[in-house]
Amino acid sequence: MKALSNSCKLYTLLSAVCYTYIGYFMERKDFVVLLLLFGVLFFSLVKIIQEQKENINYLLGLGLCFRILFAFTLPNLSQDFYRFIWDGRILLEGFNPYTNLPNDLIVNPNFNIAQAQELIKSMGSLSASHFSNYPPINQLFFVIAGIFGTQSIVTATIVLRCIIIAADFGTAIFGARLLQSMGFEKYKIYWYILNPLVLIELTGNLHFEGVMLFFFILGIYLLHQNKWKTAAVAIALSIATKLLPLILLPLFFQKLGWKKSFVFYPIVISINVLLFLPFLSTAMAENYSNTIALWFVNFEFNASFYYIIREIGFYYKGYNIIHSTGKVIPILIIIFILLQSFFGKNKTTPDLLKSILLVLSIYFFVSTTIHPWYVINLVLVSVFTKYKFPILWSFTVVLSYFAYSGQLFKENLMLIAIEYLVVFWFMFRELELKPLAFYKKLQSKLSNSFSIKA
Repeated sequence: MKALSNSCKLYTLLSAVCYTYIGYFMERKDFVVLLLLFGVLFFSLVKIIQEQKENINYLLGLGLCFRILFAFTLPNLSQDFYRFIWDGRILLEGFNPYTNLPNDLIVNPNFNIAQAQELIKSMGSLSASHFSNYPPINQLFFVIAGIFGTQSIVTATIVLRCIIIAADFGTAIFGARLLQSMGFEKYKIYWYILNPLVLIELTGNLHFEGVMLFFFILGIYLLHQNKWKTAAVAIALSIATKLLPLILLPLFFQKLGWKKSFVFYPIVISINVLLFLPFLSTAMAENYSNTIALWFVNFEFNASFYYIIREIGFYYKGYNIIHSTGKVIPILIIIFILLQSFFGKNKTTPDLLKSILLVLSIYFFVSTTIHPWYVINLVLVSVFTKYKFPILWSFTVVLSYFAYSGQLFKENLMLIAIEYLVVFWFMFRELELKPLAFYKKLQSKLSNSFSIKA
């Protein structure tokens, strides 16, 4: 076991101080401080992993210690957790979060949950005016938090945090096994486990992408071990936690083949139908689909290509064309996924994970809304490939937090441009996409083709 150098001890201490400050003293408006702390944390991450990549126990222990630092603090960079607690508590009272608006329940004389006024005020007017969009497994965790934290918001957050931390360590275990079986070194999983964005947005801000990703990577590991029926169950639970893996299902077809696909996909679909069944009604189906659609046709945040399209729309139309583009983008994404599923290379686990990274990257690049924690999905998948641009993006995405630094929510498009330009530059280098070289190569192929025909 390699001894800790003084520099490694320093980077570990610096990281601990940064996480403590972010967890207990940071306010979302302190953008410059947050940016500086992120810079220190990412620099420390690189140094620690470079020096201690052979010391897996140290990296694992460090991941746990950094997470424990957030144990008794309320998230201060996100207010979503108030809605999580609200959904859990109203479910315990027999109210369906998919058919009951918080704004309606709060004025219902038959409605009574602890700290209702504080929860509805803290979740924000946007959340309070919309139905829940969190799938059943997510709701189950909210209920568990409600059972143990019926009267206390702090207790409920501790329960939620324990669930997320447990999921992260499940990801560390099965992620390391998958890496080893694919011929990679196990330490690579710690680019995810120790990533500052992962720590702050999952353990700190209580986003459940980490739980969804645990089920997903468990499913990939089981599939790699040819335990495809059990893998189907894990993938189904992943979808029932967050819907994102639903768009990736077609990519599994080549690896499964026709025979296994006829069993795999029905298992995934059946489990999700059964999990949604207790909530199912005509109103629920309509509300849920409308709520999901808002992310495409109403909400805008930290987008890349969409903002360019939006500016073109303003120039030619004179108004925001999100309602038009928001309907077209999902169709184009579906077409791209189907093309990648049937004509891409997805037969082996490495090829499948590369395709998943490609599809998710394209999906996020054209989306209208990209919250910082969305990038975490790419960070984990990239660990199982040779590409590192998602890790860079997990740093530059902090620039999007500038929007919360003023009295009013307002994005700085220059910072957004820097965020994406840096990522695209690095991504093109990794993919070796050199326009001039590509043009010459294509010209050469065409010349050879015509000369042969002649």
